[in-house]
Amino acid sequence: MSFSIVVDHVSFGWPDGTKVLDGLDAAFPAGRTGLIGVNGSGKSTLLKIIARELVPRSGSVSVSGLVGYLPQNVPLAAARTVSDLLEISGKRAALHAIESGDVAEEHFTAIGDDWDVEERARAELDRLGLAGIGLDRTVGTLSGGETIMVALAAQLLRRPDVLLLDEPTNNLDLDARERLYAAVSAWTGVLVVVSHDRTLLELVDQVAELREGVVRMYGGNLADYEEQVAAEQEAALRTVRTAEGEVRRQQRELVEARIRIDRNIRAGKKAAANNKAPKIVANGLKRKAQVTAGKQRALHGEKLEEARERLSEAEQAVRGDAEIRIQLPGTEVPAGRTVLTLPLPPTPARQPASPDSTPGAAGPEDEPEARAIVLERLVIRGPERIALFGPNGSGKTTLLRRILEHGAAHVPVGYLPQRLDLLDDTLSIMDNARSVAPSASVNEVRARLARFLFRGERVNQAVGTLSGGERFRATLAALLSAEPPPQLLLLDEPTNNLDMPSVRQLAQALSAYRGALIVASHDMPFLETIGITRRLRQDREEGLTES
Repeated sequence: MSFSIVVDHVSFGWPDGTKVLDGLDAAFPAGRTGLIGVNGSGKSTLLKIIARELVPRSGSVSVSGLVGYLPQNVPLAAARTVSDLLEISGKRAALHAIESGDVAEEHFTAIGDDWDVEERARAELDRLGLAGIGLDRTVGTLSGGETIMVALAAQLLRRPDVLLLDEPTNNLDLDARERLYAAVSAWTGVLVVVSHDRTLLELVDQVAELREGVVRMYGGNLADYEEQVAAEQEAALRTVRTAEGEVRRQQRELVEARIRIDRNIRAGKKAAANNKAPKIVANGLKRKAQVTAGKQRALHGEKLEEARERLSEAEQAVRGDAEIRIQLPGTEVPAGRTVLTLPLPPTPARQPASPDSTPGAAGPEDEPEARAIVLERLVIRGPERIALFGPNGSGKTTLLRRILEHGAAHVPVGYLPQRLDLLDDTLSIMDNARSVAPSASVNEVRARLARFLFRGERVNQAVGTLSGGERFRATLAALLSAEPPPQLLLLDEPTNNLDMPSVRQLAQALSAYRGALIVASHDMPFLETIGITRRLRQDREEGLTES
């Protein structure tokens, strides 16, 4: 098999001494590869090294052909234009200059053979559902999902041989995800995608798992990978049970051997005394018995130690991935208590709604299926669980921020932003957590951070050096440690940066939460597990509606 990407004994660490990769070897074949692993295992770092965004401390990477790279966090500069993000502004300026009569040689050099660059750019944007976005529109006016899709269009325009995608479905609405799935399905080059999106990972040809510093390849998609891992684990557990049985057997044999040896020694002593043998003969027999006994004990001891080593090896094959242990504040909101009252701005399609934002009785002229009610204000009572839907750029994040900025909530609020920009990158995880819980002791904060897998010296690591998933864990730890604890949680795409075990843990924790909850998310499996009680949709024209 020929490999398009070869990683040879690569090591990498951050300036503060945090080791990420240590002598990593990996090879990625042609086709689509899903790169998975727990948060902090080094997936994003590996992609950056392959893309030449980071330089390893040792080792080398070879790639066949031109590389396109879509990072997890697209660099944002509000004043940049879509054309800048597509990296075609220079060619467009040269084209426009020539069209205006300026035939300087530098313009022709800038364009090269790419005379249809504007047409190709608009076609690519249209294919990704961005037909309404002009090339001169500023990045600051785009939603997070629109920015990602434009950045993807930029990479596709470059026509790379190897395409690297890092969590590309983060911040994408359902329609955008479908278009990205279609683009991935149609990709004929080499693709390596880091993702926890199950639908996306069902489209790959093989899965590469980065686990404990080693990359292992599994043929097939995510379902095939999970089936293979399940079979491996079943076999590993059988091996552990067999090894445990062998250890117990060797322990019994060692005890029985010691009893037998001690009995023989006592019998020998008694026989020697009764036979009145010469002292020199008796001492010789005694020494011989002791040597034999020592050999027997050593032999059985060695067998027991070998059995224990086999058990240790077998146990290492059993997965014991650490998972975050989220303990949400025990703040129960009574049913019927008003948690939030937020007047909503008028929209072109504003329709009358009842004061408490609940659907009214259908009139005789209504269709058999109830139409969505356009809300004039948002009212939340009791421990409601609200899912907030809407296409990218419809204003979901804006709505969550309005709740905070307008002081509309009647209870303490916790807000987890989509961009995870609550923490100070220059401070450590510990200092960030203590800043929101000043009355908590150092040991209390350490205990809270340990639940999110930050233990020992890791709590002193600067936030700016964390991976996306680690940053999420640190942000969530600080949010849930805040004083007073939140009785209303606002979560903006909370599963974007989490590995699959952590998504499961977060869902379990939110299921046990007794406060009010608003979750903006397109992760349908996640929403189904947390017990949503209301569904709201945000739209630019309609505003906020409930169906």
